[in-house]
Amino acid sequence: MTTQAGVPGQSVSPDVVGFFDDRTNTVSYVVRDPSSSACAIIDSVLDFDYAAGRMSYDSAEKLMAYVKEHELSLEWLIETHVHADHLSAAPYIQQRLGGKIGIGEKITEVQDVFGKVFNEGTEFERDGSQFDKLFKDGDTYQIGSLQAKALHTPGHTPACMTHVIGDAAFVGDTLFMPDGGTARADFPGGDARALYHSIQRVLSLPPATRLFICHDYGPNGREIRWETTVADEKQHNIHVSSEHSIDDFVQLREARDKTLPMPALIIPALQVNMRAGKLPEADEEGNRYLKVPVNLL
Repeated sequence: MTTQAGVPGQSVSPDVVGFFDDRTNTVSYVVRDPSSSACAIIDSVLDFDYAAGRMSYDSAEKLMAYVKEHELSLEWLIETHVHADHLSAAPYIQQRLGGKIGIGEKITEVQDVFGKVFNEGTEFERDGSQFDKLFKDGDTYQIGSLQAKALHTPGHTPACMTHVIGDAAFVGDTLFMPDGGTARADFPGGDARALYHSIQRVLSLPPATRLFICHDYGPNGREIRWETTVADEKQHNIHVSSEHSIDDFVQLREARDKTLPMPALIIPALQVNMRAGKLPEADEEGNRYLKVPVNLL
C-alpha cells in the first residue's frame, strides 16, 4: 500500500492510495478529495476460494479500515468494468460505509450476453438496475469538491470506462504499465481495434496526467507497480508507442490473445459482477449457487 504524490501545476490532485491483491494481481484504490473527507473506492476485491465455494472479506476490510482510520466519507464505489478475474466487494462495503455503486451504461450489453451464457432466465434484469448509477460517456460527478468525468473506453469489454479525477485517470484494463502493454480484447464484446482507439483517447489527456491501472503482473520479475503517466505510456508502452500503427496493434493483440488462458475466476466473477457484486437469489433453504456452462452450443 503506497500513497501517490500529485503533479504540481495541473488541476487539483486527489490523494490516491493503492491496495494490491496478489491473488488476482488487482489494484483497488481509495481516492480522496484533499479539501474534504469525501472519497471513492475504485475496483474493490472480494476474496473467493473457488474450490471451497467460500467468500471472505480480508481485502474489503483493508479498504474499509483505511476509510475509517482517516475518518473519510465514502461517496462512490466505482467499477471500471465487469471484471473477469476477481469478484467485486462493492455491495459488502456499501452495506457498511454507504456510497453509490457506479459502472458504465454499456453494462446492459454485458448482462444481455452473459445472461444467456449462464441461462439466467427472465428474472435476471438486464437493464443495469442492480447498480445505483450508469455512467454515459462524458458524465461528470462529484467526490466532495473534486469533479470526476467518465470516459467510455471500450475494447477490453463494451462497458469499460476511464474515470478522470483531477490530474488522475483510473484506466481499468484499458492500459497496463508500459512494460506490460495492454489487456486482452477477446472476451465477448471485446474488440482490439476499439481498444486501440480507446487507448488513444486516454493518451490525449495532458502528458503529466497520472494513470492508475487495475492490474500488474511484474513483467520480467520487476516489483509490482500501478502508477504511470500519459507521457510515459506514449513513449514506452510496448504495444502502443508511436512506432505502432493501429494495424500493428490489432495484429499483435489478436495473436497474443489466442495464447492466453481464461482467467481462473471468470465463471464466478462474471455472474457476480454483472449483478453489481451481488450473489444470485437464495433458494428456499437460503443457499446460493453459481452455474458452470458445459459444452454450450
